[in-house]
Amino acid sequence: MGKVAVGATVVCAAAVCAASVYIVRRRMQSSGKWARVIEILRVLEEDCATPIGKLRQVADAMTVEMHAGLASEGGSKLKMLISYVDNLPSGEEHGFFYALDLGGTNFRVMRVLLGGKQGRVVKQEAKEVSIPPHLMTSGSDELFNFIAEALANFVATEGEDFHLPEGRQRELGFTFSFPVKQTSLSSGTLIKWTKGFSIEDTVGQDVVGALVKAMERVGLDMNVTALVNDTVGTLAGGRYYNPDVVAAVILGTGTNAAYVERAHAIPKWHGLLPKSGEMVINMEWGNFRSSHLPLTEYDHLLDFDSLNPGEQILEKIISGMYLGEILRRVLLKMADEAAFFGDSVPPKLRIPFIIRTPNMSAMHSDTSPDLKVVGSKLKDILEVPTTSLKMRKVVVSLCDIIACRGARLSAAGIYGILKKLGRDAPKDGETQKSVIAMDGGLFEHYTQFSECMESSLKELLGDEASDSVEVIHSNDGSGVGAALLAASHSQYLDDSQTS
Repeated sequence: MGKVAVGATVVCAAAVCAASVYIVRRRMQSSGKWARVIEILRVLEEDCATPIGKLRQVADAMTVEMHAGLASEGGSKLKMLISYVDNLPSGEEHGFFYALDLGGTNFRVMRVLLGGKQGRVVKQEAKEVSIPPHLMTSGSDELFNFIAEALANFVATEGEDFHLPEGRQRELGFTFSFPVKQTSLSSGTLIKWTKGFSIEDTVGQDVVGALVKAMERVGLDMNVTALVNDTVGTLAGGRYYNPDVVAAVILGTGTNAAYVERAHAIPKWHGLLPKSGEMVINMEWGNFRSSHLPLTEYDHLLDFDSLNPGEQILEKIISGMYLGEILRRVLLKMADEAAFFGDSVPPKLRIPFIIRTPNMSAMHSDTSPDLKVVGSKLKDILEVPTTSLKMRKVVVSLCDIIACRGARLSAAGIYGILKKLGRDAPKDGETQKSVIAMDGGLFEHYTQFSECMESSLKELLGDEASDSVEVIHSNDGSGVGAALLAASHSQYLDDSQTS
C-alpha cells in the first residue's frame, strides 16, 4: 500500500508540476500576445498621428492643388469642376419649384413653395420612388421614361397652394449624383455609371437632354433649369438661409466639398465673366492625395483591394464608407497575430465591410462602465460571445484613433479652402464672417467625429480667426438645394414673382 501511495504521490506531484508549468507558459504566452495587441495599437496611433504641424502641411498641399486644378483641366488630382452656378439663392426667391434627386436605387421628386425673406420655404412635398432593378441595366429611354412618368404623376397631385401663374413653365433642379462632365448650368454628359447602374447608351450623352425627351414623351411641360451636384446643392441651401456661407462639405458615405470662387481667379474659365463675379467650384476633394497624409499599412491594403486603386485616397481615410472597414482590418491583424479574440479568428471578421461606420460610432460613443454596447456589437456583428473589459477598451481606443484622424484631416481640408479664399486669418478692421455648410450622416450622427473636426479647425485657425468662422448643418442639399438653384437661375428672374 505504501508503495502505491508513494507512487501516487509522485505521479500527483508531477501532474501538479506539469499543470503549473502549463499555466505559467499560458500566462507568459497570453502576456506576450497582449503585448503584441498593445504594440499593434501603438503603431497604429503613431502612423495615424495628426499633430498640428502635419495638418498645416495637408492644408497647404490642398491649397496648392486647388490652384493647380483651377489653372488647367487635369492639372491636379482635384478636378475643381466648374459648376456654372454663378447666382446662389439670396432668400428673396418666390414661387414654386421642383427638384429631382437621382443618386441611387431610389429617386425623389419634390416641390418647394418659396415665400421670399419672410416666408422662406413655406411648404414642401416629396415622394420617393424605387427603381425596378431591370431598369438599372436596360436602355436609357426605359429608365428616363420611368422617371418622367413618376414626375408627371407627382405633378398631377399639386394642391391649391402650388399655383402656377398663367403662361409659365414649371422649373426643375436636377440632382444627378453620378460622374458628369458639366457643359452648362443645365447640361452635362455622363462619364460613367456607378452604384449598380449599367446603361451603355447613356454614357457620353447629355443626361438633361435624356430627361427632357422623356418628359416630352409623357406630355410633361417642365424646364430643367439646373443640373446640380449634391455638394453644390448643400452650398445653395446653406447660402439661402445665411449670406455668409462660403463653402459646403459633405461628410457621409462619401465626401466632397464645394465653395464660392472669384470668377477671375479661375484661369481655365474661358467664358464671359458672370455678372455676380462669382462661380461655384465642385472640388471633388475625395480624390485629394499628398505625401503629407498619414497613411497606414491598412490604408494601403484597403486601397489595393478597392475597385479604384490609387483614386479617392482622402475619401478612403475620412469617409463613412471606409472608417468601419479600417477598424475591421486592424482587429483582424490583432486576431491573426495576437489571438485577440481567442485561439481562432472569428470567421465573420474576415468579411470585408462587415463593420459599418454607424456600428463603430455606437461603440465609440459607449459611456457605460463595462462598455456594454461594445460587447453587444462585437457579439452581434462578429459573433464573439464574450469579451473582457480590457478588450473592449482596446476597441474604443481603435475607434478613437481612426475617427479622430479622419476628423482632423477633414478640418485641414476646410482650413485649406479658407486659406485659398484668404479667410484663414482676421483682416485689420474687417469683420468678415465665413460659414461652412455641412451635411452627411458622418457629420450629423457620429458625434465624436464632428466634435473632433470642429475643435481641430479651431486649433488650426487660432482663437481670433476662429471667432469669425462657423460650421453649420445644412440639410438636404440634393432636394431643397436643387429646387433653390432652379429658383435662383429661373428664366423668369426679371418677373416680380421670383425676384
